[in-house]
Amino acid sequence: MAQTWKAWLRLLFGGGEPESVESPPPEEEEEPEPYVVTDFLDLHGFFPEQVREVVDEFLKNARDIGLDEVRIAHGKGRSVLKREVWKVLEGHPLVRQYREAPPERGGWGATLAWINQTGNTG
Repeated sequence: MAQTWKAWLRLLFGGGEPESVESPPPEEEEEPEPYVVTDFLDLHGFFPEQVREVVDEFLKNARDIGLDEVRIAHGKGRSVLKREVWKVLEGHPLVRQYREAPPERGGWGATLAWINQTGNTG
């Protein structure tokens, strides 16, 4: 890459034709990072309008791997994400019950939900 810039600089500033201008190597397509589904979902960095889809997919994955309980961190702040999470959990076919996490597991900045293994989401 350094040769390319040096060659173009010579051309621009009176050094004549570049001896060789190498084209950059083709970019390799990056493979997506693998992820591991666990019993914890951290929503920090998500927008409220993304919560429904993310939480729904998380609950489906939790059910598929046989988890009984999950924890969703939404932050303490103004509780906008918390309200969105609770809207999703309310009446969700995969959720038996949910509640605020105890202090040692996130307190009012996280929610615990228990998975209904027989729930059907289509």
